[in-house]
Amino acid sequence: MKWNDWKVKFGLILMVLAILFYTADYIIFKDAKSVLFYIGIDLAFIPVEILILVLVVESAINKKEKEMMMEKLNMVIGAFFSEIGTDLLRDISYFDPNKNRIIKDLQVNMDWTQNDFIKTLNTVKSYDYDISPKIGHEQSIEFLKHLKILLVSKREFMLRLLENPNLLEHESFTDLLWAVFHLTEELDKRQQLDDLPKSDYEHLYFDIQRAYSILVYEWLQYMEHLMDNYPYLFSLAIRTNPFDDNAQIELEN
Repeated sequence: MKWNDWKVKFGLILMVLAILFYTADYIIFKDAKSVLFYIGIDLAFIPVEILILVLVVESAINKKEKEMMMEKLNMVIGAFFSEIGTDLLRDISYFDPNKNRIIKDLQVNMDWTQNDFIKTLNTVKSYDYDISPKIGHEQSIEFLKHLKILLVSKREFMLRLLENPNLLEHESFTDLLWAVFHLTEELDKRQQLDDLPKSDYEHLYFDIQRAYSILVYEWLQYMEHLMDNYPYLFSLAIRTNPFDDNAQIELEN
């Protein structure tokens, strides 16, 4: 630490002021014993002051820093859903034969409360995800081709997200990125998707199902964050809800 550092200068000023105050106390009251007594009391209280600083002040600072970091992470999550996540949910849910069981629960609107989100998060956590397009069916193959084009086109974007060191603080979203990135690699490594073995199709569908289950949960958590902090973005997210067939971006009178 350099001697011209403001912290060093500030510390020296405080030390000089303390000496001046104790000297003035002695000059005024002519009682060296009392001055030494109170110096001893002050020194004895220093460990308590340090304890207070460590437990209270530092924890408050760490909490604030963590809140700021989580806010930045939520911006990253928002970019993910804006760039690719919402489209993935819409496309994959088309091949979810059981989505009618939860689709009503996912009709998020402006009247929702935190209790609604807690209830729905518990519902989707226990939901039996089953992505099962017909093996070899032309529509299913076209779906895989479409998914491959979409994911490969966004691979660089997802790689940049994975480079964010703060993601370690958001384990579930990191799991989501890895699941989606793994699916991207699985599809990209296959030169053609028209005539794969049945076991290979099943493997791809399992990877899709894994990514889909995490996507739904993370999407709901992100929607709750928008409701609590950004009502205008929450309104936009509702009007682009991938689980609402009647959702439209235009605002009606």
